[in-house]
Amino acid sequence: MKIFLILLLALSFRLYGLNWDQGYYFHPDERMIVMVTDKIKLPATITDFFHPSSPLNPQFFAYGSFPIYLLRFLSWLLAPISPLLASYAQMNLVGRVISAIFDTLSVLLIYKICLLTFKSKSTAYLASILYALSVLPVQLSHFYAVDTTLNFFILLTLYWAINLYLKPNLKSAIFVGISFGLALATKISATVLLLSISLALIVEFLLSLKKEIIGFQTNIFSILFHRLQKIIHPRYWFHLLLLFLIIFLITIIVFIINQPYALIDFSTFWRQIKEQNAMTKDAFVFPYTLQYVGTTPFLYQLKNIFLWGQGPILGVISVLGFIFTLTNLIRGFFHRGNEKSEACQLILFSFFLAYFFIVGQFAIKFMRYCLPLYPLFSIFAANFLISLRRFLLPIFILGHLLWLIAFLAIYRQPNTRVTASIWTQNHIPPGSLILREHWDDGLPVGYNRNYRFIDLPLYDPDDDPQKWQFINQSLQMGDYLIIASNRLYTPLQKLTDCSQLPPHRCYPKTAKYYQDLFAGKLDYQLVANFESYPSLFGYPINDQAADESFTVYDHPKILIFQRL
Repeated sequence: MKIFLILLLALSFRLYGLNWDQGYYFHPDERMIVMVTDKIKLPATITDFFHPSSPLNPQFFAYGSFPIYLLRFLSWLLAPISPLLASYAQMNLVGRVISAIFDTLSVLLIYKICLLTFKSKSTAYLASILYALSVLPVQLSHFYAVDTTLNFFILLTLYWAINLYLKPNLKSAIFVGISFGLALATKISATVLLLSISLALIVEFLLSLKKEIIGFQTNIFSILFHRLQKIIHPRYWFHLLLLFLIIFLITIIVFIINQPYALIDFSTFWRQIKEQNAMTKDAFVFPYTLQYVGTTPFLYQLKNIFLWGQGPILGVISVLGFIFTLTNLIRGFFHRGNEKSEACQLILFSFFLAYFFIVGQFAIKFMRYCLPLYPLFSIFAANFLISLRRFLLPIFILGHLLWLIAFLAIYRQPNTRVTASIWTQNHIPPGSLILREHWDDGLPVGYNRNYRFIDLPLYDPDDDPQKWQFINQSLQMGDYLIIASNRLYTPLQKLTDCSQLPPHRCYPKTAKYYQDLFAGKLDYQLVANFESYPSLFGYPINDQAADESFTVYDHPKILIFQRL
């Protein structure tokens, strides 16, 4: 009953304000996924199915195909209720409900994993509550961008990997393969789970060595000889190899069923995977990743997790929980007993450390990349909190809840882009020439009253004279200038040291342009400013210092200037 109430609470937060953008698709990844999904159709013949030009081929592999096919299938099922749900107009709402449901199911998996690992219902309940009330999972549940889906299948794979260790049988191996295959068909980055799956197969042997060594039953050479005899035994190898082959085959089958064109259209699949891999290594590849130039690996991600994604209260507790759990695990290696819990913890830590080691080195540091760490941080935090005095728990939970309530304030009011668009319709005369920034969402949305538009190419190299000739002419011609977010002006004002930067990615002139604009030196006056911040008891919490992806989709800061 308790876990049902926790799940109900988690789902309600994730469904709250789900149509936050009023159908305008302000999240670019969600927009791309729905555009691809909307084009998906069944092939006319089986021959067409096996051709790369099949209408079932998304030809988009930055994400896996499973979320695309799932959205297409469920939108078809819902079409009799409303045809709009099966079209671009409202398909995003179907996707967001899917996203919210998957993340709510992740809360359930956290409970089950925690129960298997620590054999404590109190710890399991607390871990699930901490994750259910975390801000970033709630925010990402409001987008259909595969993050919560991937997180669910990662947790499901870890859950069955733990079961594989506890009960190394055919059922566990099959479910590990199914979960892992679906995780890979959601996003190929799930390959990091291979370490945890492999560890689940051999961790029993590793900890059995500990039992005998700590027990001082005989000298270490006799122990190793005895264990090596067991390893060399054909039956041991056969059982281990059989389980591994079952997992491997089931994973491949499930992956191909849910992402068939990774094989049929392998050249496109592989090219796009390499492009995504290149992006993770170089922040200069795309304009929208320039925000990460100069950021510190690992520390940047942790800062955004603890300050914004979890909030400072759970952030501090998560650090203490990680240290507490890891210290107890290491200490346990030198004492007999509790091997099953230690094995489960090793499986969880193997994923946590491997995943963070890989993602922490990325040149690109979107907050969503670290979502798979949040469930484990919640488990570590719960394990630590349970060791404290119980009367402190409500205080910590209340403090954690307050940050979520503050964040949800952004969904209690219209999106700033919508509000700015309404203001534009009411205050900017028809036929006006509006200047906008390229690589950002153009405003106003909706009916444009015959407005004319020019996109300013501010990402273009600073040493290109045509860039400044075009911008200066546009500024002289324009009536209004709309900046739809901080997507350009925040990173471009930082990239000014040309001795340390590639020539085409150094922007001292662009930085000077923004400084002059904000200082009122360009004959443009700020006439409207639209802001939406997390708010608690009427006091706004300015989160513009957070990672850009935390604010730029659902509550960006909008600036509108008028030429004098």
